Amino acid sequence: MAKPVRIAVMGAGLIGKRHIEHVLASDRATLSAIVDPTPVGKILAEQHRVPWFRSFAEMVTHDKPEGVIIATPNQVHVANGIDAVSAGIPVLVEKPIADDVASGLKLVEAAEKAKVPLLTGHHRRHNLMIQRAKAIIDSGKLGRIITVHGFFWLSKPAAYFEPQWRREKGAGPVFMNLIHDVDLLRYLVGEISSVIARESNAVRGNAVEDVSVMLLSFANGALGTVNVSDSVVAPWSWEQTTGENPVYPHTDQTCYFIGGTHGSLTVPRLEFWSNVGERSWWEPFTIERTIASDADPLRLQVDHFARVIRGEEAPLVSGREGLQTLKVIEAVKISARSGQSVTLT
Repeated sequence: MAKPVRIAVMGAGLIGKRHIEHVLASDRATLSAIVDPTPVGKILAEQHRVPWFRSFAEMVTHDKPEGVIIATPNQVHVANGIDAVSAGIPVLVEKPIADDVASGLKLVEAAEKAKVPLLTGHHRRHNLMIQRAKAIIDSGKLGRIITVHGFFWLSKPAAYFEPQWRREKGAGPVFMNLIHDVDLLRYLVGEISSVIARESNAVRGNAVEDVSVMLLSFANGALGTVNVSDSVVAPWSWEQTTGENPVYPHTDQTCYFIGGTHGSLTVPRLEFWSNVGERSWWEPFTIERTIASDADPLRLQVDHFARVIRGEEAPLVSGREGLQTLKVIEAVKISARSGQSVTLT
């Protein structure tokens, strides 16, 4: 195996700490530095015996890494990403790639012009269960996909909202959580052509939503409904149904239902439901369960990033892919404000 790739992590918050852990655990990467202006960043760097820098500029004057993972607050993703691209450093930007499509496009175009790899941190695509789900769908077993439904219902405690930025525009469950679900639905079902959405902030009264409900139209003719709330005590979310992150209680439930003319598939349980004989509501069902290997997708994403840096693979989720998912999220927000359907181009 080639020498491990030297990767720096910017941001020492919840997701930044997880990236740090996975870089440290990877055989393909090594942690070169932690970049964070807070005392938390300094403490983490001391714990892991790596250099600590307050800013990207300070880091590159001392030591230039081979790659950088940006896990800073959403509002500075673009600025941090452009700094990395300008320095010629391959970059993995946590989702969302930007606060808005226009600024995200600037980052994507800067990376493409500089020919610097830019990846978006939609790590769930790396989940081996999702890879199995996509293989089942692509095999044609479900027939033509007609409809999908996605849940994200959970309750975030008051402590989650103590940082001011989590109560400000761009940090609600649509940007922070639903964006993952939309990315997976795009990956599994196809491009989304239009959106109708409604939202409410009646529970907490913050500048961000407590709940959003939407209707998605797919380019292939399928329709989808998605319901997202971080104010509901419930077991139906990716976090709690997949067991991907051990900090969340694992429930034996489902968060996505994908329906086709020949059968239906649940995610994450990967139960394929079909009729024994003729396709009919009078016919009994058969259930096939697929088991996927258990591996942390954040770890798989770090390994993939290392291979991209080495030139061994193309990005699974490029900057442009992240931008396309962001376009859907932006359409959700526009539709929620206007009450009108929004067509994506």
